[in-house]
Amino acid sequence: MILSRNLKCLSLTLAMLLLAPAAWAASDQQQLIDRARITVSDLRHDKEFGTAPALLKRAVAVMIVPQLVKGGFFVGGEGGDAVMLRREAHGWSNPAFYTLASASFGLQIGLEQSELVLFVLSEKALHALLADQFKIGAGAGLAVVTLGSSAEAATTATLNADIVVWASASGAYAGVTLNGTAIKPRDSANMAYYHHPISVSDILYRHQAHNHDADRLRQALTATAGPAS
Repeated sequence: MILSRNLKCLSLTLAMLLLAPAAWAASDQQQLIDRARITVSDLRHDKEFGTAPALLKRAVAVMIVPQLVKGGFFVGGEGGDAVMLRREAHGWSNPAFYTLASASFGLQIGLEQSELVLFVLSEKALHALLADQFKIGAGAGLAVVTLGSSAEAATTATLNADIVVWASASGAYAGVTLNGTAIKPRDSANMAYYHHPISVSDILYRHQAHNHDADRLRQALTATAGPAS
């Protein structure tokens, strides 16, 4: 009897230990979702984003990078975590998790960061981002335009762009150059947040994942974008 009870306690303890990393990971993803919602609020209210909300009305999907970090001494790198949501008939999909990473060389001293929003303006660009790895500027026949706070959304360049990157940067690194940046799905993050293995296509197109904790982000995007143009 005592042995049986001890075995049950041991089994419960082992189960809790096995579940703990997943719980922590899901918490990390929720923090990213919450920061992405703040970025959407910035997009709506912060003058740094200028007329960027007009781009959201045209977007078939949006990728939000709440914090892209660039820094180092002489050899620099940049990276950040992201979420992507696809526009649907009556709102936005659940978020799929991504990561951005690149390396650069030059005189780069200090640590700077940016908020980025990638407006995906064509289905061709969205399908490219669904691949295992998409690299900006590496073929695929996509036009990628990077804008900042002083730019207008309705320029000739953006009218023909597949992806428009809007950056609100701080620090000495005032410009954002994403050429060569790799954008990859984070399968482990998607699994942690939705509690089962799932692809970004399943999340964005097939409605096979839902987490109510992402609803506020989806609602924020709907409030900012208004009806689709």
